[in-house]
Amino acid sequence: MTRTVSGAESTAARLRAAIADGGHAPGTQLSEERLSDELGVSRNTLREAFRLLARDRLVEHVFNRGVFVRRLSADDVADLYAARRVLEQAGLLACTPESPALAAAAGAVVDARAAAVAGDWRAVGTADIRFHTELVRAVPSERLQGLMDSLLAEMRLAFLTTDDPAAFHAGFVDRNEAIVSALRAGDRPAASALLADYLDDAERTLRTTATR
Repeated sequence: MTRTVSGAESTAARLRAAIADGGHAPGTQLSEERLSDELGVSRNTLREAFRLLARDRLVEHVFNRGVFVRRLSADDVADLYAARRVLEQAGLLACTPESPALAAAAGAVVDARAAAVAGDWRAVGTADIRFHTELVRAVPSERLQGLMDSLLAEMRLAFLTTDDPAAFHAGFVDRNEAIVSALRAGDRPAASALLADYLDDAERTLRTTATR
Protein backbone atom coordinates (compact mmCIF):
# COMPACT_ATOMS: atom_id res chain seq x y z
CA MET A 1 0.00 0.00 0.00
CA THR A 2 1.45 3.37 -1.05
CA ARG A 3 1.66 6.00 1.67
CA THR A 4 0.33 9.45 0.78
CA VAL A 5 2.84 12.25 1.29
CA SER A 6 1.36 15.23 3.12
CA GLY A 7 1.77 18.84 2.06
CA ALA A 8 3.96 19.47 5.08
CA GLU A 9 6.22 16.51 4.23
CA SER A 10 6.54 17.68 0.63
CA THR A 11 7.33 21.20 1.78
CA ALA A 12 9.87 19.91 4.29
CA ALA A 13 11.53 17.87 1.52
CA ARG A 14 11.84 20.97 -0.66
CA LEU A 15 13.33 23.00 2.18
CA ARG A 16 15.65 20.11 3.10
CA ALA A 17 16.95 20.03 -0.47
CA ALA A 18 17.41 23.82 -0.51
CA ILE A 19 19.40 23.65 2.73
CA ALA A 20 21.54 20.79 1.39
CA ASP A 21 22.25 22.78 -1.79
CA GLY A 22 23.38 25.80 0.22
CA GLY A 23 20.30 27.88 -0.57
CA HIS A 24 19.78 28.51 3.14
CA ALA A 25 23.12 28.70 4.92
CA PRO A 26 23.59 27.71 8.58
CA GLY A 27 22.44 30.56 10.80
CA THR A 28 19.98 31.93 8.21
CA GLN A 29 16.54 32.91 9.45
CA LEU A 30 13.72 31.28 7.51
CA SER A 31 11.06 33.89 6.86
CA GLU A 32 7.60 32.41 7.24
CA GLU A 33 6.01 35.09 5.09
CA ARG A 34 8.54 34.90 2.26
CA LEU A 35 8.73 31.10 2.13
CA SER A 36 4.96 30.75 2.27
CA ASP A 37 4.75 32.89 -0.89
CA GLU A 38 7.74 31.27 -2.63
CA LEU A 39 6.58 27.71 -1.99
CA GLY A 40 2.89 28.42 -2.51
CA VAL A 41 1.82 26.85 0.78
CA SER A 42 -0.16 28.05 3.76
CA ARG A 43 1.47 29.30 6.93
CA ASN A 44 0.10 26.27 8.80
CA THR A 45 1.66 23.86 6.28
CA LEU A 46 4.96 25.71 6.50
CA ARG A 47 4.93 25.61 10.31
CA GLU A 48 4.37 21.86 10.21
CA ALA A 49 7.26 21.55 7.73
CA PHE A 50 9.44 23.52 10.13
CA ARG A 51 8.45 21.09 12.89
CA LEU A 52 9.55 18.15 10.73
CA LEU A 53 12.87 19.83 9.96
CA ALA A 54 13.39 20.61 13.64
CA ARG A 55 12.81 16.93 14.41
CA ASP A 56 15.61 16.16 11.94
CA ARG A 57 17.79 18.78 13.70
CA LEU A 58 18.12 20.87 10.54
CA VAL A 59 16.40 23.98 11.91
CA GLU A 60 15.74 25.39 15.36
CA HIS A 61 13.06 27.61 16.85
CA VAL A 62 14.52 30.57 18.73
CA PHE A 63 12.05 32.07 21.20
CA ASN A 64 10.71 35.47 20.10
CA ARG A 65 12.96 35.45 17.03
CA GLY A 66 11.80 32.75 14.63
CA VAL A 67 13.13 29.69 12.83
CA PHE A 68 16.79 29.41 11.84
CA VAL A 69 18.89 26.88 9.94
CA ARG A 70 20.99 25.18 12.60
CA ARG A 71 24.67 25.97 12.92
CA LEU A 72 26.41 22.87 14.24
CA SER A 73 28.66 23.14 17.27
CA ALA A 74 31.85 21.15 17.76
CA ASP A 75 29.89 18.88 20.12
CA ASP A 76 27.26 18.31 17.41
CA VAL A 77 29.99 17.26 14.97
CA ALA A 78 31.54 14.89 17.51
CA ASP A 79 28.15 13.33 18.21
CA LEU A 80 27.42 12.85 14.50
CA TYR A 81 30.73 11.14 13.90
CA ALA A 82 30.31 8.88 16.92
CA ALA A 83 27.05 7.64 15.38
CA ARG A 84 28.54 7.38 11.90
CA ARG A 85 31.38 5.18 13.14
CA VAL A 86 28.92 2.63 14.51
CA LEU A 87 26.69 2.60 11.42
CA GLU A 88 29.40 2.65 8.77
CA GLN A 89 31.55 -0.01 10.41
CA ALA A 90 28.42 -2.18 10.53
CA GLY A 91 28.02 -1.53 6.82
CA LEU A 92 31.57 -2.69 6.14
CA LEU A 93 30.95 -5.92 8.04
CA ALA A 94 27.88 -6.57 5.90
CA CYS A 95 29.64 -5.79 2.60
CA THR A 96 30.88 -8.59 0.37
CA PRO A 97 32.79 -8.17 -2.91
CA GLU A 98 29.55 -9.01 -4.75
CA SER A 99 27.31 -6.76 -2.64
CA PRO A 100 25.00 -4.40 -4.59
CA ALA A 101 25.70 -1.80 -1.90
CA LEU A 102 29.43 -1.95 -2.70
CA ALA A 103 28.73 -1.56 -6.43
CA ALA A 104 26.59 1.51 -5.66
CA ALA A 105 29.31 2.95 -3.39
CA ALA A 106 31.86 2.44 -6.16
CA GLY A 107 29.55 4.30 -8.55
CA ALA A 108 29.44 7.22 -6.10
CA VAL A 109 33.26 7.37 -6.16
CA VAL A 110 33.22 7.53 -9.97
CA ASP A 111 30.71 10.38 -9.83
CA ALA A 112 32.74 12.20 -7.17
CA ARG A 113 35.90 12.00 -9.26
CA ALA A 114 34.11 13.35 -12.34
CA ALA A 115 32.66 16.22 -10.29
CA ALA A 116 36.10 17.01 -8.84
CA VAL A 117 37.58 17.22 -12.34
CA ALA A 118 34.80 19.65 -13.25
CA GLY A 119 35.46 21.67 -10.10
CA ASP A 120 31.92 21.10 -8.82
CA TRP A 121 32.73 20.63 -5.15
CA ARG A 122 29.11 20.70 -4.03
CA ALA A 123 28.51 17.69 -6.30
CA VAL A 124 31.61 16.04 -4.86
CA GLY A 125 30.10 16.46 -1.39
CA THR A 126 26.82 14.98 -2.60
CA ALA A 127 28.62 11.97 -4.08
CA ASP A 128 30.63 11.55 -0.88
CA ILE A 129 27.44 11.44 1.16
CA ARG A 130 26.01 8.90 -1.28
CA PHE A 131 29.12 6.74 -0.89
CA HIS A 132 28.71 6.52 2.88
CA THR A 133 24.95 6.05 2.58
CA GLU A 134 25.46 3.08 0.26
CA LEU A 135 27.89 1.42 2.67
CA VAL A 136 25.19 1.37 5.35
CA ARG A 137 22.63 0.03 2.85
CA ALA A 138 24.59 -3.22 2.97
CA VAL A 139 22.91 -3.75 6.35
CA PRO A 140 19.38 -5.15 5.72
CA SER A 141 17.62 -2.76 8.09
CA GLU A 142 15.37 0.08 6.95
CA ARG A 143 15.60 1.64 10.41
CA LEU A 144 19.39 1.85 10.31
CA GLN A 145 19.31 3.14 6.76
CA GLY A 146 16.79 5.81 7.75
CA LEU A 147 18.99 6.82 10.67
CA MET A 148 21.99 7.15 8.35
CA ASP A 149 19.98 9.30 5.93
CA SER A 150 19.03 11.59 8.81
CA LEU A 151 22.63 11.84 10.07
CA LEU A 152 24.00 12.70 6.65
CA ALA A 153 21.32 15.33 6.04
CA GLU A 154 22.62 16.97 9.21
CA MET A 155 26.21 16.52 8.02
CA ARG A 156 25.40 18.81 5.12
CA LEU A 157 25.13 21.65 7.62
CA ALA A 158 28.72 21.02 8.64
CA PHE A 159 29.95 20.79 5.04
CA LEU A 160 28.37 24.17 4.29
CA THR A 161 30.58 25.87 6.89
CA THR A 162 33.89 24.81 5.34
CA ASP A 163 35.94 27.74 4.03
CA ASP A 164 37.58 25.67 1.28
CA PRO A 165 35.27 22.90 -0.01
CA ALA A 166 37.85 21.82 -2.59
CA ALA A 167 40.52 21.22 0.06
CA PHE A 168 38.05 19.44 2.33
CA HIS A 169 36.53 17.07 -0.24
CA ALA A 170 39.40 16.47 -2.67
CA GLY A 171 41.46 14.10 -0.54
CA PHE A 172 38.50 11.99 0.47
CA VAL A 173 37.76 10.88 -3.11
CA ASP A 174 40.95 8.81 -3.20
CA ARG A 175 40.27 7.51 0.30
CA ASN A 176 36.78 6.36 -0.63
CA GLU A 177 38.24 4.58 -3.65
CA ALA A 178 40.78 2.84 -1.41
CA ILE A 179 37.95 1.60 0.83
CA VAL A 180 36.15 0.19 -2.22
CA SER A 181 39.34 -1.55 -3.39
CA ALA A 182 39.86 -3.16 0.01
CA LEU A 183 36.27 -4.40 0.16
CA ARG A 184 36.44 -5.77 -3.38
CA ALA A 185 39.55 -7.70 -2.32
CA GLY A 186 37.64 -9.08 0.66
CA ASP A 187 39.99 -7.29 3.11
CA ARG A 188 37.52 -5.96 5.67
CA PRO A 189 40.19 -5.14 8.32
CA ALA A 190 41.99 -2.87 5.84
CA ALA A 191 38.72 -1.24 4.80
CA SER A 192 37.79 -0.72 8.45
CA ALA A 193 41.14 0.95 9.22
CA LEU A 194 40.84 3.20 6.16
CA LEU A 195 37.32 4.21 7.13
CA ALA A 196 38.34 4.91 10.73
CA ASP A 197 41.17 7.19 9.57
CA TYR A 198 38.82 8.92 7.12
CA LEU A 199 36.20 9.65 9.77
CA ASP A 200 38.81 10.80 12.32
CA ASP A 201 40.34 13.28 9.87
CA ALA A 202 36.97 14.58 8.64
CA GLU A 203 35.71 15.06 12.20
CA ARG A 204 38.88 16.88 13.21
CA THR A 205 38.54 19.32 10.31
CA LEU A 206 34.83 20.01 10.83
CA ARG A 207 35.16 20.41 14.58
CA THR A 208 37.78 23.09 13.99
CA THR A 209 35.44 24.86 11.57
CA ALA A 210 32.53 24.64 14.04
CA THR A 211 34.49 26.38 16.80
CA ARG A 212 35.17 29.49 14.72
